[in-house]
Amino acid sequence: MHDRTGPTAAQMQQMAEAVRASLPPEFREQMQDIVLQVEDFATAEQLESVGLGDRWDLTGLYEGVALPDRSVWESGRMPARIWLFREPLIAEWRATGVHMEDLVRHVVVHEAGHHFGFSDDDMHQLEDEAD
Repeated sequence: MHDRTGPTAAQMQQMAEAVRASLPPEFREQMQDIVLQVEDFATAEQLESVGLGDRWDLTGLYEGVALPDRSVWESGRMPARIWLFREPLIAEWRATGVHMEDLVRHVVVHEAGHHFGFSDDDMHQLEDEAD
């Protein structure tokens, strides 16, 4: 699908959509309204929102209200969004040799965890227990 220059934004978008499509139905259904979006880098505001200063340090980001925090009284909310940042993902791919599809899967699943209300610490603990 791609050479050592890394995938295009469109190819990475296809990988992210394939990850969502492969999730179990009970998760996939609750993620159908999430926008998956690929950009080369996070904005300064996005970096600041997670306490980072280097644009190479952020491979993905969830923006939205987690399901447990939603209220039936809210309306007019923008859809939740999972961002994938292409250049940092390509840099990680080159540095680690991990398959790009696996990196994209990890980011999409990790950011989807935020959608379901998990913190970074929760997800790291779950990953450690799974290993």
